[in-house]
Amino acid sequence: MHYLLISFWSMFSFFTAGESFKDYPVYQGNDLGLTYTPQASEFKLWSPPAEKARLRLYAKGLGGKALKTLNLKKQDGVWYGRVKGDQVGKYYAFQVQIKGQWLAEVPDPYTKAVGANGKRGQILDLKKTNPVAWESDKRPTLKSATDIIIYELHIRDLSTHPTSGISNKGKFLGLTEEKTKSPEGLTTGLDHLKELGITHVHLLPVYDYSSIDETKLEENKFNWGYDPQNYNALEGSYSTNPEDGAVRIREFKQVVQALHSKGIRVIMDVVYNHTGVTEGSNFNQLVPGYYYRQNDKGGFSDASACGNETASERPMMRKFMVESVLHWAKEYHIDGFRFDLMGIHDIETMNAISKAVREVDPSIFLYGEGWTAGGSPLPDEQRGLKANVSKMDRVAVFSDDIRDAIRGHVFTHTDKGFVSGAPGLKESVKFGVVASTYHPEVKYPEVKYYSKTPYAKEPWQVISYASCHDNHTLWDRLAVNNPLLLDEERLKMYRLSLLMVLTAQGVTFLHAGTEMAVTKGGAENSYNLADAVNQLNWTRKHQYKDLFNFTRDLIYLRKSHPAFRMTSSAQIREHLEFLPHEDENVTGFLLKNHANNDPWQTIAVVYNGSGKVQTMPIPRSEWKIVCDGEKMQLNNPVSYRNSGILVPPYSGIVMYTDGLGKVNWVEDK
Repeated sequence: MHYLLISFWSMFSFFTAGESFKDYPVYQGNDLGLTYTPQASEFKLWSPPAEKARLRLYAKGLGGKALKTLNLKKQDGVWYGRVKGDQVGKYYAFQVQIKGQWLAEVPDPYTKAVGANGKRGQILDLKKTNPVAWESDKRPTLKSATDIIIYELHIRDLSTHPTSGISNKGKFLGLTEEKTKSPEGLTTGLDHLKELGITHVHLLPVYDYSSIDETKLEENKFNWGYDPQNYNALEGSYSTNPEDGAVRIREFKQVVQALHSKGIRVIMDVVYNHTGVTEGSNFNQLVPGYYYRQNDKGGFSDASACGNETASERPMMRKFMVESVLHWAKEYHIDGFRFDLMGIHDIETMNAISKAVREVDPSIFLYGEGWTAGGSPLPDEQRGLKANVSKMDRVAVFSDDIRDAIRGHVFTHTDKGFVSGAPGLKESVKFGVVASTYHPEVKYPEVKYYSKTPYAKEPWQVISYASCHDNHTLWDRLAVNNPLLLDEERLKMYRLSLLMVLTAQGVTFLHAGTEMAVTKGGAENSYNLADAVNQLNWTRKHQYKDLFNFTRDLIYLRKSHPAFRMTSSAQIREHLEFLPHEDENVTGFLLKNHANNDPWQTIAVVYNGSGKVQTMPIPRSEWKIVCDGEKMQLNNPVSYRNSGILVPPYSGIVMYTDGLGKVNWVEDK
């Protein structure tokens, strides 16, 4: 989550704390907004409180006089009108009158194409925005959600650095370029993602957001994009021509197509929990108050910490969210959705979204932040919090448990984590290893955040990660909470962090640039800072080439061995056994008996977050070491035979054996 500075305007006089929206009729059709044919363009707008409504057509997305004004007719809360002839290329806006006052001209919430700065919708034939061979574009194969390895990326960050070798810097098309190289001759961009081996790219917001002036792109302003303006249209600053909505649509489809061609699925970051502005939003200019929750004083409630929070439990907001997600899944072949501050949304809405997308493709993956940034009037038991993940239908949540266990509490900068020697985190690490499910060997009273019961029923419900776009990068955080740390020690802790994330059960999530020690120079909340702070510096791939190789090989290890990707909590309880060790910063586990049909009979994984060499007792066998804490050696593993393994400070070990029968730890220890 991010933190936008938004001025809180005075309340509209159009609704009060005592007003109910329950009497507003609910529209059952699926044709709100624009329905285009070459013969005519039909428009439908839901606005029950409006006394009058009109549509204006324009030749441009900004400025100029209206070519036509059409007074709309009303039926059951829906205003409708029809313009004959082929209107492709024209722009439009709606305006409603409430209590005798005409509100601002805005696109309707369902607008799928917009002109510069998103001030007007654009009439397009979406079929003509398809790139060549779009009809044959297919989602890459996905057998299980636990096979997913997510790479979280901002469109601009990939290409804007001078060393990227990418021509279309900061643009959608930058992510479609192939054979791009850094000055040192290493792959960058799209080919880098393929080389790394991730399965999904999670794109930070690409819908149309309000903080960038698309008429002044030479200013190169940066923003993460968590200030939604038009949910169903694309951000123009990433296109080569923000004036024409068709260009941004075609170019983004090319992004999806390019990633799919490399075997990589695409996830959209969606922010339905709040809008960038409050009273001036499209929602409020058309149906004041309805789409937002109100507090007990009649003002806007603010669980998003951005000035407002949407009311997903209201029928037409729920309908909008479901239809919006379906639009992206169908029109753009999107493979997954990450819900910002999902804890603001109600469970019924999340389940309705899940049901709808499964009918498109059951492999579409849904996950979100299972928390809020502030209190909400909606009761906790009804919200999409991580504690309620078992109530949600095939929706996953981020594990801040393993994140904070690895690196320290995210908002307490001096707080150290397991990898840098902090005590009291062993059970939290074990909780993360089993993907927040129930395991008899986890001591739940000692788990940092959840002391009674696990919140996940199955491993695919949990996202394991150590860093994301929010807050410090992992590299920066290790320096912040270990100010006297040498780079050599920081690299050890860093590699251990990656090893923990990529060997834990559940779904894996990596922040873009993790594989080359991405830094924001110590900046934390960089949502509107310059490219120089946020971008990927591709010289670091050369500088940290060994780290890149380590990360790539870890990903390969995870993808090659299903023991790390068990599909049920029952499997985890059957095949995963923790290794005993008295030190607070040492833990490990065995993956036994060909777990999840793994070709290796038994795998041992050990994490040493202490500053000294540790000995971990293991069953006696002929072991092959594939990770020695500094490097991966998948092709030439080192043979080892003993009843204990020495683990260097701040490092981890992965090894396997085919020489054990059914492991009987009691006898072997």
